[in-house]
Amino acid sequence: MIQLTRLNRHILWVNSDLLKFVENTPDTVITLASGEKIVVLEDVETIVDRLIEFRRRLLEGMSVYGSTLSSDGLFSRPRKEDAHDPRHDAGSADVRSGTSG
Repeated sequence: MIQLTRLNRHILWVNSDLLKFVENTPDTVITLASGEKIVVLEDVETIVDRLIEFRRRLLEGMSVYGSTLSSDGLFSRPRKEDAHDPRHDAGSADVRSGTSG
């Protein structure tokens, strides 16, 4: 979600997945996928910058949680055989049997 400001200076959070159009007419008008229109103070360039930054943070977060973005723009998860299994570490406890290994 990105933060925008209505003409009356009230803060508005918009789900970026629902944006269909952003236009300067001369005010900035956002059209949502539902057809609803919202007039905001921010210009088109600012909104686009916020969208890019929001999506960048999402992609970085996916990288942190085990997915990686390949050069073709698709996400992939590590293969199971490549993943580290802490149960095989020396001195780790076997949760199932309650013993140390």
